[in-house]
Amino acid sequence: MSDPFATRFEALPQVLPIFPLTGAVLLPGGRLPLNIFEPRYLAMMFDALSSGRMIGMIQPLKAGGFAGDGVAEQPGQPPEVQPIGCAGRISSFSETQDGRLLVTLSGACRFIVTEELKLHERGYRRVQADYSRFAADLQSGNEQVELDRARLLGDLRRYFAANNLATDWKALEQVDDAGLITTICMAAPFDAAEKQALLEAETATLRGKLLIAFLEQAVLNGSNDNSSQPRH
Repeated sequence: MSDPFATRFEALPQVLPIFPLTGAVLLPGGRLPLNIFEPRYLAMMFDALSSGRMIGMIQPLKAGGFAGDGVAEQPGQPPEVQPIGCAGRISSFSETQDGRLLVTLSGACRFIVTEELKLHERGYRRVQADYSRFAADLQSGNEQVELDRARLLGDLRRYFAANNLATDWKALEQVDDAGLITTICMAAPFDAAEKQALLEAETATLRGKLLIAFLEQAVLNGSNDNSSQPRH
């Protein structure tokens, strides 16, 4: 039985409202929780809910370029965004008593920004989006993934131990290869450039290889840092 909620390629909006956020990426097949409180982004969510439920997650070109992370945008001078983002469908939302929206985005398809349009009258940004390069994203659930799973999980355990992070290992071990790659890429605290590189990887197989490389480099760097500390 086909998924009644699956996004069709022809239904992807050419004009896409965007939510610029440093350090956060949405991947096809992934789920991203968002806490929305700024008036312009509340307006964007309400508008999206009334027409297709799609918004684009994208990173600013330079870190610290989003008002939500403590750096206010200058009027008329919004920060440049990366050339590639990912469109997501609002798959669930709830209202809070203090005026926020708790939203979950389900990743649908990556896009290339071909043009940024004039600011919407309600204050949020919009782009002209080209999805053609990433049409296969909509079939990502059927992709054959080649992954050294044992190596990835071993690297992840060392990375989490080095950074004092915790996770539900039993739940992770039950996720399929594609889902495991997506979950780690979205959840691990990599820097913005690494997150963007993972987003732009053409296939899940290549993304998995890049993920392993980032984890191993991070652990190696941590070991080098520790070895340079004085021993007592």
